[in-house]
Amino acid sequence: MVNQSKLIDRLINELTKMPGIGRKTAQRLAFFVLKAPDEYVVELARLLNDVNEHVKPCRECGNLTESDLCPICADETRNRQVICVVEEPADIAIVERTGEFNGLYHVLMGVISPLEGVGPDQLRMSELVHRVQTQHAAEVIVATDPDVEGDTTAYYIAKLLSPLGAKVTRIARGLPVGGDLDFADEVTLAKAIAGRQEIEE
Repeated sequence: MVNQSKLIDRLINELTKMPGIGRKTAQRLAFFVLKAPDEYVVELARLLNDVNEHVKPCRECGNLTESDLCPICADETRNRQVICVVEEPADIAIVERTGEFNGLYHVLMGVISPLEGVGPDQLRMSELVHRVQTQHAAEVIVATDPDVEGDTTAYYIAKLLSPLGAKVTRIARGLPVGGDLDFADEVTLAKAIAGRQEIEE
C-alpha cells in the first residue's frame, strides 16, 4: 500500500463523517481541494467558519438562519393558521420547492425512534404545543418521512395536540413507504401535501 500524507488521511477521514460520503467520494473531494486554487480553498475555509459561527436555529420554528427569526417566520404574508411539521431544517427547502404550501413550519430535529433512544422529550414537541396554543393554529400538517418512525411521530403529535382543537393531518401516501422526503420530486410531494388526510387516533 502506498503511504499517503497524514494530513490528507485526516482530511479524508473527516469527510467520511459527512452523511452519504463514502471513502472513495471523500478521496475525490480531498484531491479536488488539493488541486483547487488557493483563493477557493481560503474562501471555502472562511465560509465554513462563518456558517459555524453565525448560523443558528430560528427561535420560532427551528429552521437555520443568521437572524433571530428565519425569513419564513418573519414573512407577514404567510398563513399563520397552518403549521407544517418536518424532521430536519433541510426538509423545509424541499416542501418550499413544491409551491403548494404557504404556512409556517416547525422543525422537530428528528423523529421518535425507541431503537435509537430518541423519545418525544428529545424532540421539539413542547415548543410545538406552545406554538399551536399561542398562534391558535387551525391545522398542523405532519410531513415526516413515510416510514415506521415517521408514522409513530405523526400519531404521537395527533394525540398530543388533540386537546388543543387543532386539526392534525398527515401528507398523503404519494410518497413511497419507507422513502425519504428529500428523495421525492416536487410534483409527487405537492400532491402528497394537497391530498393530506386527518390523522385518526
